This record gives sequence, structure tokens and C-alpha cells, in this order.
Amino acid sequence: MVDKNIYIVQGEISTVVGAIKRNSRWNTHTPLDEEQDPLLNTFGQLKEALNNIKELADVEPNVFLRPFLEVVRSEDTTGPITGLALTSVNKFLSYGLIDATHEAAAEAIENMADAVTHARFVGTDPASDEVVLMKILQVLRTLLLTPVGAHLTNESVCEIMQSCFRICFEMRLSGSSSVLELLRKSAEHTLADMVQLLFSRLSQFKEEAKNYVGANMKKLKMRAGGMSESSKWKKQKRSPRPPRHMVRSSSCQMDSIQPSNNLSGDVAFIEKGSSILPVSDNVGSSISSPTTTDSGLDSCSKATSREDLSDLEQCSLYATTLPGTGLGSPDSQFEGRPTQSVSVESIPEVLEDKDSIIEDNTSVHDMDYVNPRGVRFTQSTQKDGASLIPYGLPCLRELFRFLISLTNPHDRHNTDAMMHMGLQLLTVALESAHIANYQTLLGLIKDELCRHLFQLLNADRINLYASSIRVCFLLFESMRVHLKFQLELYLKKLIDIITSENTKMPYEMKEIALEALVQLWRIPSFVSELYVNYDCDFYCSSLFEELTKLLSKNAFPVSGQLNTTHLLSLEALLTVIDSIEAHCRSKVLNNTNQQDQLETVLVAGESSNKTASDNAQASSRFGSTNGLNVILTENAPACQPHSGYLMAEKMKLGGMEQEDGEAAKRKGLKKPERFSSGLPDSQELLEIRIKKKLLITGTEQFNLKPKKGIQFLQEKGLLSNPIDNNQVAQWLRENPRLDKKMIGEFISDRKNMELLDSFVNTFTFQGLRIDEALRLYLEAFRLPGEAPVIQRLLETFTDNWHKVNGSPFMTNDAGFALAYAVIMLNTDQHNHNVRKQNIPMTVEQFKRNLKGVNGNKDFDHDMLEDIYNAIKNEEIVMPDEQVGLVKENYVWSVLLHRGATPEGIFLHLPTGSCDHDLFTMTWGPTIAALSYVFDKSLDDSIIQKSIIGFRKCAMIAAHYGLSDVFDNLIISLCKFTTLSSESVENLPTVFGSNSKAQTAAKTVFDLAHRHGNILREGWKNIMDSMLQLFRAELLPKAMVEVEDFLEPSGKISLQREELPSNRGESAVLSFVNWLTLSGAEQSGLRGPSTENQEVKQLAILCIKQCDPEKLITESKFLQLESLQELLKALISVTPDEETYDEEDSAFCLEMCLRIVLENRDRVSCVWQTMRDHLCHLCVHANESCFLVERAVVGLLRLAVRLLRRDDISSQVLLSLRLLLMMKSHVLSRVSREVAYGLHELLKTNAANIHCTDDWYTLFSLLECVGAGVKPPASFQVISVTADNDTGAQSDSELSSHHPSEVTLDRGYTSDSEVYTEHKIRIPRSTTEVDVASSGWLVVGKDDLEISKVPPVSSKAQLNHPLVNQYSLTLGQDLGQHDTKSLIKCVETLSFIIRDAAHVTPDNFELCVRAIRIFVEASLNGGYRNHDKKKSHKYDSSKYRMRKKAGVREKEGGSSTKRSISRVSSQRPLRSYSDDEEDEGVPASYHTVSLQLLDLMHTLHTRAASIYSSWAEEQRHLEAAGRKIEADSQTLWSSCWCPLLQGIAWLCCDARRQVRMQALTYLQRALLVHDLQTLDAAEWESCFNKVLFPLLTKLLDNISPADVGGMEETRMRGCTLLSKVFLQHLSPLLSLPTFAALWLTILDFMDKYMHAGSSDLLLEAIPESLKNMLLVMDTAGIFHSADSRTGYSDLWEITWERIVCFLPHLREELFKQTVIPDPVSSSSAEPMQAIPAAGQPKPRPVSPPTAQLPSAVTLSPAEMLASVRPPLFHEPQATSATGIDQSSAGQTSVPPMPVPLTSPAQAPSPLSQPPLILQPLASPLQVGVPPMSLPIILNPALIEATSPVPLLPSPGSSDEVK
Repeated sequence: MVDKNIYIVQGEISTVVGAIKRNSRWNTHTPLDEEQDPLLNTFGQLKEALNNIKELADVEPNVFLRPFLEVVRSEDTTGPITGLALTSVNKFLSYGLIDATHEAAAEAIENMADAVTHARFVGTDPASDEVVLMKILQVLRTLLLTPVGAHLTNESVCEIMQSCFRICFEMRLSGSSSVLELLRKSAEHTLADMVQLLFSRLSQFKEEAKNYVGANMKKLKMRAGGMSESSKWKKQKRSPRPPRHMVRSSSCQMDSIQPSNNLSGDVAFIEKGSSILPVSDNVGSSISSPTTTDSGLDSCSKATSREDLSDLEQCSLYATTLPGTGLGSPDSQFEGRPTQSVSVESIPEVLEDKDSIIEDNTSVHDMDYVNPRGVRFTQSTQKDGASLIPYGLPCLRELFRFLISLTNPHDRHNTDAMMHMGLQLLTVALESAHIANYQTLLGLIKDELCRHLFQLLNADRINLYASSIRVCFLLFESMRVHLKFQLELYLKKLIDIITSENTKMPYEMKEIALEALVQLWRIPSFVSELYVNYDCDFYCSSLFEELTKLLSKNAFPVSGQLNTTHLLSLEALLTVIDSIEAHCRSKVLNNTNQQDQLETVLVAGESSNKTASDNAQASSRFGSTNGLNVILTENAPACQPHSGYLMAEKMKLGGMEQEDGEAAKRKGLKKPERFSSGLPDSQELLEIRIKKKLLITGTEQFNLKPKKGIQFLQEKGLLSNPIDNNQVAQWLRENPRLDKKMIGEFISDRKNMELLDSFVNTFTFQGLRIDEALRLYLEAFRLPGEAPVIQRLLETFTDNWHKVNGSPFMTNDAGFALAYAVIMLNTDQHNHNVRKQNIPMTVEQFKRNLKGVNGNKDFDHDMLEDIYNAIKNEEIVMPDEQVGLVKENYVWSVLLHRGATPEGIFLHLPTGSCDHDLFTMTWGPTIAALSYVFDKSLDDSIIQKSIIGFRKCAMIAAHYGLSDVFDNLIISLCKFTTLSSESVENLPTVFGSNSKAQTAAKTVFDLAHRHGNILREGWKNIMDSMLQLFRAELLPKAMVEVEDFLEPSGKISLQREELPSNRGESAVLSFVNWLTLSGAEQSGLRGPSTENQEVKQLAILCIKQCDPEKLITESKFLQLESLQELLKALISVTPDEETYDEEDSAFCLEMCLRIVLENRDRVSCVWQTMRDHLCHLCVHANESCFLVERAVVGLLRLAVRLLRRDDISSQVLLSLRLLLMMKSHVLSRVSREVAYGLHELLKTNAANIHCTDDWYTLFSLLECVGAGVKPPASFQVISVTADNDTGAQSDSELSSHHPSEVTLDRGYTSDSEVYTEHKIRIPRSTTEVDVASSGWLVVGKDDLEISKVPPVSSKAQLNHPLVNQYSLTLGQDLGQHDTKSLIKCVETLSFIIRDAAHVTPDNFELCVRAIRIFVEASLNGGYRNHDKKKSHKYDSSKYRMRKKAGVREKEGGSSTKRSISRVSSQRPLRSYSDDEEDEGVPASYHTVSLQLLDLMHTLHTRAASIYSSWAEEQRHLEAAGRKIEADSQTLWSSCWCPLLQGIAWLCCDARRQVRMQALTYLQRALLVHDLQTLDAAEWESCFNKVLFPLLTKLLDNISPADVGGMEETRMRGCTLLSKVFLQHLSPLLSLPTFAALWLTILDFMDKYMHAGSSDLLLEAIPESLKNMLLVMDTAGIFHSADSRTGYSDLWEITWERIVCFLPHLREELFKQTVIPDPVSSSSAEPMQAIPAAGQPKPRPVSPPTAQLPSAVTLSPAEMLASVRPPLFHEPQATSATGIDQSSAGQTSVPPMPVPLTSPAQAPSPLSQPPLILQPLASPLQVGVPPMSLPIILNPALIEATSPVPLLPSPGSSDEVK
């Protein structure tokens, strides 16, 4: 079957031949002519050939292509015919008829390219001519973009590109401009596709060795610009021989030609007739070529030509040659021509090149060529033996160079359109390829491309400007590592544009520049690199810092109107923040699951590597199946890819790819010298920046005065001291900021000769010609003008140069002369002033001037000629001297030179490097800019953007722990919430209607919730805002409700209810107010409008979303430091005196308390702060108020919750003493809160209290608040040492010389310095006003008197309670108490005592004492509180109200008004008025008394078992400390006796029921079995301490209303006395003082006989007495064997006493007994005391003296020997009213009882005057009247060891009758 492709070719032949025949010229010819016609002939031959084959592949491609190509080449064909031939060729390419694997394919493709690029045709009309040109473009595109295109040679590719450029730029066609435009645009698109293909394939090419490139393809030059007039469009017939291209292939030499002197004998610009343009008469040569060129651009400089030939050698050309002038040579035109015609003069280096060709020729021809893709090309069998090498890097380099030359703005042939085209194609090239790996291309980029782009930045054409910025971005995005100083210059240019004040500069240019910055900023790690490579480089600008400042400044609009530039600036700043935030976020994520991720990464890495290598192997196998690697499959369908990029992708082969850029970078990563490691750390960078600042300062000083600068740097340690010349020389060389003039002056100074030597030694002159070395030398400083100085400088230079170059001249002087001559030549050739006067020197004159200078010989003439030409062509530029282009060239060469040194190393950093440093530098400007934009913008999206910016800054600050940043941010945001700036009245309305403020508030609270850990100063602002919200009543209800002990609900609101007006105002005042208010204000007073209500609801809703409460509840997660700052902020927010409002303070206090409670786990860290605050509020309060109440409740709440924590419980308990340190009238006003709080505390935590001191504190509090006891003065002298590690002074360390003197160093001052001035600070006594406003009742003047008890330590109080044991009361000065407090305290006490577990050795005695105090308080139904309970009531509800805020505001005018408002803002305490309970009070007191009785009885009965169990327990534990004894003595003194006294005191109650109940309990208690263990002495004390005081008290008229009841009570009392006496008679008999005891009992019988008004006592007492006498008589107590009568003295005394009140009792009982006459027995021997059982009789006393004339008083000192020490510490005086009062000025020796004698009553038989004792005038007895009858005792009865049962006071002797 015949191949379909053959039919395609045959069809195309028919079409073309038909068209040729149809042409008019052929119509008249005969067939013979047809056969002779070469074109038709070839077609005929082709037909024949095709008929003989089955497959098209059987013939060479050249065979079926040749006829068509001949038509294309032919000058005689018309446009349409040429067009048809081109269409056919295009079809062959599209259908893939040319087999790329065919060995002749390369030749065929080359032929095709040659034919199409040199297409000729006769022009007809412009339109059809353009169609042909379009077809040419189409074929060229198809040719390059199909797989076979890979066979094209470098030259062909250049020609194809050149053809397209010509169509683009030639404007010589006439015709419609729109058609022309279309053609040009098509050419542009075609070029773009071609460039895309070529550069996309770049990675498949390798850089060749220099010599090989030179041999095979010397140079490609493409030329743009005008056509030369010498190019005449003459027809030149070309022979259509196929091998023609072989001649050209090795010699396709293109170069820039200088028409003025290089055309002699050469071929014209364009080979005659080779134009692709139609040859038609109506088209003339409209573009002419210049005969002269621009100054400075007229030649191909050495740098350029050398670069061309030494692509791979990076020699340091920049220092010696002027770069950049030739590459953009204006008349470079695309041109191919034979080698011979190339002008040698135009290419200075060609000779060297030719040598290399000669050297290498043999080797080239002897080997096969293997292209970069591994395809081997054997030597072709063509006639002239040259092989066809597929295109590669050379044509790309040439194309790149040509594109760069198009962008040169200084080339006057480059129109805007050409420059724009060049920029667009460069963009395509850079987008398609990674060029940085190719040194040949990189060299072009570093120099010409960057230079042209920067020059274009000054263009006023926006499109050129924008395009060049785009190319710059692509360059610096991918190649900034190689372009350090170029990037610096570019950014400086952008800065200049942005900051330009030039009014002519379009606004868009600034916008584009800012956009370019933003785009650069978005490149990952770009800003980090900027910072490290520039800001942290000693000699570069601090670009990052400068740009940040610029952007920040630019974000603030001057006019106040935000526009795009401001937002772009902000966006750039935010870009940095965004990237840092993203890195922080990823770090956080990484940290959370680092391990898992690490494993995953490793696994993933292995698999991806494996996949990549598999792919590579597959593709290399796949790609190399055929001999030619371009075709992927043997018969690939020729589907034409849409673009060059896709075609390149199709051609790519995995195995031969260039290594990717990153790998190359890693391989060649160099480290700048200033860094110790490849990746410097923050500390190192910081040090470099500090050093840099010093260097800049030093440089500035050097530029003013060199010595000063050097000295400064020495002082700062940057230069060594003493001076090191080498170091200074190095610094002078490397610091570009130094003034070259100053360097010249400094090194040429005669004093610095050594420095000059060192300076010259820093240059490398070896191998340089003297003028080149001199050029290098003179560019380093400014040559001074004085001849001697120049001489010095040049001598040093020539000596050095001569030495390092092996002394090429005869003498050093010869070198010196030559160097001087070079400087003179430079001046002669380039100085304008010289040129005006003289004709510049010629080379001959120059040589002549130097004749015989070289040691009387001549210098080498060639050398002098080279020197002359070098200086003539390129001036030695003296720094700071030239201007314009010369200076620009010099500056650019310096930049390139710096880039080639180690200084040019650019450190490429991983993303996220230096984030911390960058943030430190940007946060300030960014937050400022964000704040401004947020404030000024009305656009929601911009506001949202600002908020996101704030959030990101906060996140970064939190990540790095930068508290100052976060605080600043919070403070900025707080300003926008309007919470602190707006007045409280307007706040709800303003805040509710301002969405921006709400957004800010939500952000503030959200950030505080998220990142509270790093908040420090900012807490204050947040708390200020919270306080404002509280004042404006916008906080959630839960936040203003706080725990309370008294409220039934357990909650109390901190906010008072509103009242429309102040009830306290008079009607007149109200009317005046009404008159003075304006209408608006009046309407405001009526109440808020619905609109305002809605707005307020919005505000409340917003605050609810902010969740301010979370700040408190989540505070437990805060870092300690932040928590402490939060508490400090709350405490400091407490308002000052001016704006003092206790509700605000109470709110802050409550927040503090809640925070402390939330942080229970670490409360010890914040306890001291909290405690000090509470101390300040409680202890220093002079009067009670709402705040004090909340502070007290707060302290108790803390105690309740914290006592369970062992680490803090002791400190918490200690802190409760703060309550006892409060002023007593203040404490009494909050007694109910304390009582209820203590109840709660002990109910929940009694088991957690283990220390006596702590129990003492609690019981003292109970007593103070329940019974109105004054707080112990001693409490402020605390000797307890607590375990306290808070570092601050705790309660346990308080010490002072006086109870009231508090000297605390707590960080605040006490309210008054009185403490230190007066030794005794008298607490303010309750005034009438206090009483009136408090609901308290004053009992009497004495209640308000101040006790003056000297201080005693708490230990002393615990161990030796200051109590008169012979009194039933404790002698406490009880103030007024609150009934409910008392009831609650008794309940608390009851709770402790009833639970055996809570009664411990630590608190037992305290319990007993507390019971007795409450007994005293509740006595007679709390008579103290009821005596004056009349009309001192106040209505608490009216104080609970608050005047409307508006009214309060109005009052602010004058000082009086202010004081009114301050009073009104004080929140009074709630009332404790007992009105509502009046009826219930007696009942409640009744209950309390009975409860106390029951408690005392319970304790009394359980005491023995409790004590024995403790003693038992202690024996087991063998614990150290106080030993617990369970013997009866201990029990009596510490428990039984006090309790019996307490019960006895209730027996004296005015209420009958209580009295009777108490007597019952007392009787039960005294007769209880446990008491049987007591010994005689204890029973005696029972009489003296319990029964006798009780009976004495009962003699008073306790209950005048209840006479009968009192009689019964007294009777029961007497009966009890006799019962107890008789029951314990046996032990009592053993007492030495039995007689005294007995006589006292008789004495009471006497008194009670006369006390009653009824017969009850008259009957009962004799009966009791009879019982006692009979029992005693029966017991034989009255009998004595020794006495004369058989009766003892006791018998006599007894009856003497009884006779006084019952004279007939003796007759009734003992009729037989006779009483001896006392007077008659005066001479009898002295009576002896009855000996007690088991005791020796006392010795006889001396006879008495005569009767004493008057009573003798024995002094205490005399009595001391015979009396046992007293059992109590201080006797007390009894006041007239019976209220105890401490006696002032007592002696340290307790006064003793004073016995008195009276002769009138003394019985004469007694040998010694009897003692008359005043019984029961006990100093601590309350209200006991003195007895009327004395007891007469015989002194003989009183033993030396007798206890003193009753003590009279010194002041009571006058009461003795």
C-alpha cells in the first residue's frame, strides 16, 4: 500500500506547478521552454522519483523539499506563488513528513531554514506581500517549534530570529497601517514563542569549553537598528545548489560593524539580494544607517569582546576596562557573512582567537561530536567535511545579548517600541529559564542588563518603566544571590522614586514602585536576606531599616485622605508580619507533634527520592531509543504544541537536565567574612549592627578630619591601639563611604609614610601593565594637587609595581617617569581645559617624550602604543571629579568590582531566619501605621485588614515573649475602644453606636484571652476599660454580683439601684434645678429614649461577646509574672482621692479576690500582694463603709476557700488578725459579716486549724464581733513566728511597742502618722452621729471608756488569761454587740464544742473563755444592748439608692457641690437595726443563754474523759511540747472551775427561767461524780470562787419585778451551799482554813436571813443551818478532849456568830451545852486552834499585850510571810457603779489583803487581837455591795500557809464598819 504522505507531497506539487503555469509570464511560452525552466524541471524530476517509491521515507527529505525551496528562493516568482510554496513547506513540517531520525534530516532542515530566511519574490501589491511575510513567519515558527527543529544549527536559529526581528522593526512597507500593525504584532508573538522555546530548553544545554566553541562557531552577532545606505537592493541571482549552507555553517560570523572605517573591501551589510523583503520599485530605502556614532558607544570595548571569547573565565576585567559600552552597540545588525570578510580592527581579540583555532583544528576534526543531550554526531559525508551541530547555548547567549542591547536607552537607534519589545522578550526569557547557573549569561545580566534596567527606571514612559520593574523583579527573585550590589542600587532607586517630591512625576510611578516593593517583600526570606546582607554588612546601606521607616512614614497620609500608596505601604509592612507569623505558627505546630512529623518527613523523603530517580531512568530510556534524542517515539505524530514552553517540555529528557539551582547554590555556598558561621545568630547580627553604627560615625568623623576618625575607632576598639598600619590601610581600601579626597590627604601626609607603604601593599599589581596598575591605584583615592605629594605617592607605587613584576625596567626611576607620563597623557587626552588650548598628543609625540628615559634606553614601542591607546580610549577616572556618563561608568565599574570581591557574597537564607530581629525592627512602625489606618479608614475591608495585622503582631509577640510589644499593641487598641475616653453617661450610646470601637474591644479582649501570658503594662489599660464598663453598667450580671454571707441568696450586687432624683433634696432645690436645666437636659432626665435603649443593648451584647469574665476565670493559666501584674493593675486602678468612688474600688477588689481564688494552686505567690491590699483597706479604715465591708467579707471568703491548702493555711489564719487590728468601732460595724463569715469558715475548715495561736485569733474574733469585746490591744504585738517565705513582711513579723502602734513597711503609707507620734493612739470613740446612723445603742458612758491595759503577748494571754479567778465574770469591758452576730457566734461555738473532734488541747481553754464571755454578753437578755434601744434607727433602703448619674454630674460645679456628690457616691453599710426583730429579741437571747448553759454543762461533764483521752494519746505519740495532764488539779483549774463560774453567773440572770435552769445545771455539775476526785484545797476554791461570789451576787436586787422568783433563787442558792458543804465535809476538814470557811458560810446565812421579804428564806435557812450543825456535831468536829468544856474553840466561835442572827438556835439544838463567859476567862491560857486532821498542833503564841486602843492595820509586807501568793495577776478596783475598770498606776507587787481589828468587838480572852475580814469585797466582783457585818476570827486560826480566800482592795478599807 502506498504511503499516504506521498499523496500529500504529490498534491502540493500539483498546486504549486499549476500556479506557476497560470502565471501570465508563462502563458505565451512553448512546452520546450517549460522543460528548460529549472523550477518546473525540478518538480518534474520529483514527480518521477515519487512514482517509483512506496514509502516517503525511502527518499531523503532534501529530495522532496528542494523544488519547493527553490521556488521560495527564486527572485522571479511572484508573492502568491512563493506563498503557496511556503504553505506546502509548512504542511510538510506540520504533518511530520520529515523524519527527524533520518540521517539527512539535519541537512534538510538547515536547507529549509536558509531558504525561508532568504526568501525572494516579486512584489505585487502591499496587502499580498504582507500575506507572504505572514507565511514566512508561520513557517519559521513551525520549523523551530516542531521536533525536527532541534536539528537547526546555532547560525540558523540566529537567522530565523533575525528575520522575525526585521519584520518586527522594518517600517518600509507601504499600505494600510492596520495591516502593518497586525504583521508586526504577529512577528512579536512569534518571537515570544521562539524565545520561550529556546530559554525553556536552556536546562538541556551545557556550557562548552572555550576552545571548542571558538573552533566550531567563532561568534554569533545579531544586529538591530537601521539599514545602511550602502545596501542597494540590487538583484543578485543565487544558485539553488543544495550544499550552499555547508559553506556558511562554519562561518556564520556576525559582529557589530563600524561603517565609517570597516567596510572597505567588505561585503555590504546585507548580502545583496538576500533581503526577505519584496524587491519592488515602489519601495525605497527609507531607513539609513549612521556614519558616526554616539560618544562613548562607538566601539566594541575590550570588556565586551573579551567576554564573548572567554565565556567561562571570570577574570577580573572590571578593574581595567570600561564595561558596558559595546553590547548595546547601536548598529548591531543581524548578518551572516564569510569569515574572510571580517575586519580584524573591529575585533581586537580576533588574533588570539585565530591562534586557538589553528591549535585546535586537528583535534576538532579528529573526533566525533557528542551534543549536550548525549547524541553522537559523526563526521558528515558532505563534500567539505563540516558537521552540522544542533543549536545550543551559543545561540541563546547571542539572542540574550541582542535582547539586552535592545534595552539600552543610550542607544539612539533603540526606539521606545524596540526597547519595549526587548523588555517583553527578556521577561519571557527570565520566566522560562533558570539562568543563574550559566556564567556566560550571568555576566551579561550583572553588567549590561542591570545597567540598562536601572537607566530605564528614570524613563518617563510608564510602559517602559513598568516593564523594566517587572524584569527587575524576575532578576532579583531568582538571581539576587549573584546581584548583591545591583539589588542595593535598585532598592535605592525605588526609595528615590517613592520619596520623590518632583511634582512632574506621575502618581502611578510611585504606585508601581511600591507594588514592586510589596512583590519583593512577598518573596520567602527576602526581607531576612535584606537584613542580613545589607543591614548587617558594615559597608552597605541599612536597606531593611530604611525601607521599613519609609513604608511606615508612607502609610501615614499627609492630607488625612487614605489612598493606594498608603495602603500599599501598609501591605508591605504587613507582608513581613504575615510571613513571620506564618513561621511562628508552623514552629508552634512543629513543636506540638515534632516527633511524628519527623518520622513522616523521613519516610516521605525516601519515597519521593525513589520516585524521582525512577522517573529519570524511565525518561532517559524512553528518550534515547533512537539515534536522535529529539523524537520521543519512532513515528511521533507531528502534533504541533501550542507554545514554545510546551515544545521544550516535550523535548526535555530527564537524564541530561542541568542540576537545579538550589543544589548548585548549596554546592557553591560561600560565607561572608564578617560571619563566624554560615547562618549567623541574632547575637552576632546585633554585634555587627552596633559595630556598623560605630563605623559609620567613625567614617563621618574621618571625612571631616581623618585623625579624629581614626582616634574614634581606636577608642571604640574597632582599630587597634597603638595603630596597626596594615589594618588602617585595609579599612581605607574596603570602606566605600570614605571621602576619596580625605584618603589622599591622609596617606600622602609625610607623617604617614609607613601607612602609605601598607596602603600600596593592599593592591595586587602582579601581571598588570603599568598603566593598568596605575588606573587601579588612582581610583582608590583622589590625587592631591601638590607636586611633592604626587611624587611621594607615585614613588611608593612604582617601587611596589617594579618589585612585584620582576623589575621590567632598567631602574625604578624609569618606572616613576613612565607612571608620571601616563598621568600627563590622561590629562592631555581628557581634560577639557587642556584640549581647548592644545591639540591632543599623538602616539608618536608620546613615544618621543619618553625617549631614552628607561636607563638611557627606550621603552618597548608596542607597549607604549598599547598604553597610549588604552588611555586615549578610556580615561583614568579620578574619583569625584567627573560628571555625567563618565562618572556613571566609573561608579558602575566600582560596583561590578565590589561584586567580584568576597564583599559581593550574598547569603541565601532559609525561610524564617532572623524573624525575631525583623519583628523587633518592624513592630513599632507597623503598629503605628495599623493604628493610623484603623483610625482613619471607613472601609470595612481595610479595618478588617488592620485588625488581622494587630492579631498577627500579637501572635508573634506572644511567640517570642515580647511583652513590651504586646503591651504597646493593647494600649493602642484600648484607645480605639472609646471605653477610657468617653464619659460614663455617654458611654453606652457612643460605644453601642460605634462599630469600630466594638471591633477594637472584641480584639482587645480576644488578644488578652489568647496571649494574656505576656501582658504586663497593658493590664492596667484593660482594667481601666473594665472599670468603665462597670460604671456604665455594661458588664454581664455575673460580674457585678458577688458572694455575700448575709444575703439569703448568697449574692449581692455591686451596683446600686437607680433613683430618678435624690430623695434628700428639698422641694425648693428640686424646683431650682428644674428651672436651670435646658430642654434637652430635661428630656434626658425623663429617661433614655428607645433608640438609646437599642444602642445600649448592642453595647451590652458586644461586651457579652468579649467575655470579660474569662479574664478572671482563665487567670489560672497565666504565667506567674503576668498574674502578678494583673493583680497590681487591679490594685492600682483603685481610684484616687479626687474621683474616689468606693463602688469602683469594691469592684476592683472583687476581681482581685476572684482571681486569687481562681489561682488557689499557686496562691502563695500572690498572697502577700492581696493581703497587703486587704490590710490597707481594713486596718487603715477610720470609718466603716461599703468598701471596708467588702474587704472584710473578701478576707473571710479567701480564708474559707484557702484553709484547705496546707501550704498557705497558716498565713491565711494569720491574716485574719487584720480584722482584730481594725479600729474597734469599724469592726463593730461589720460584726455581722464577720460573724457569719467565721461561722462558714469554722463549719467548713475547723479540722484544718491546728495551732493555738490560730484558735486564739478566731476566738478573739468571735468574742469581738459576738460580744462586743474590744479587739485585744495586745494583738498588734505579735510574737508568733510563722513559716513565711513570701519575702515580704507578714503578720507574724509585726512588732511594736504599743498595741495600737503599727509600723509596717508595706509599700504604702498609713492614713496617719499619729501612730509614730503618740505612744497611745486612742481609737475614735463612737459619736452621736455614728450611733444615729448605725442603729447601735449606747449603754452608758462607761461603755465608751477606753481600756488602758498594758500590752501582753498573745502567748501570755493564752497561758495566763488575765482574769480575776475570784469573780464570776471575766472582767472584760464589753461594748455593744449585734444580736444576730451574737446568735451566730454562739451557734459557731456550739458547732465546735458539740463535735468532739474539734475540741483540742489547743482550743479547749479558749472555748471555755469564749463561753463565759458570751454568757456575760447574753446576761439579762443582753441588757447592755436594750437599755437605750429607743429611736436610733435609720432607713437602710434610702442609702441603698444612688442618684441618677446625670444629677451627680451636674453637681460638679463648686466645691460644696463636689462634696455633696462625694457623699452621695459613698455607699453606706446595710443597717443592722433590730426593729423588725424587737419582739423576737428576748426570745433569741433566752435561747442563747440556755444554749450556753447546755454547752457549759456538756463541756463540764465531758471534760474528764476528753482530758484523759488526750493524755493517753500523748503518751502514745510522746510528742514534744506542752505535756497534757489529766489530773483533777489540771481539770479544776482549766475547766471545771471556769465553767462552774460561768453557770453560776447565769444563776444571777434577771430572767427567772434562765436563773432556775442555771441553778439546776450548777447543782448537777457540783454533785457530779467526776468531782469527787477533787482534794480539799480545790473544794475550798470551789466555795471561794463559785459559791460565795454567787451568793454575794444573789443578794443584789437583780430582778426587781420578780421578787418571788428571786426569793426562790436565793433559797436554792443557800440550799446548794449547805448540800455541797455537807457532801464534801470530810476533805474540807483537812483544810487549815476550815474555820474561816465555816464562819463565811455562817455569815452568808446571816445575810440571807435578812435578805428576803417573804418567809421563804426565814424558814429555809435555819433548816439548812441545823442540818449542817448536826452533821458537824455528829462528826465530832466541835469536840475537843483537851478543852475545859470538851468543846473546841470552833464551837465557841460558831455560836458567837450564830447568836447574832439566830439567838435561840443553840437552845433548840444543844440544850445541854453551856457557853463560858468570855470576859471572866481573861486569865485563862490562850486558846489553841483546832488541829486539822493529821496535822501537828501549832506552837503556843506569846501572851497578848494590853488591849489596843484602836484597830491595828498590818502592812502587806508584814502579811507576806504568812500568806500564800495570790492566784491571779492583777487586782482591779471596783467602780462605784459596779462596772469593772482597770486601775491605773498599780504597783508591781500585788497588794495583800488588809486585816483589821476592832477593840470594841474583840473578845477579851483572846491572846491576840482577832482579824476582822471584809468578806467578798472582791476586786473583780461586779456590783457587790459591801457586807454590813464583819467576820471576827481569832488570828490563831490562820496558819502561816493559809490561802487568802477573799481580797479587799486597798481602796475599800473605808467601807469597813
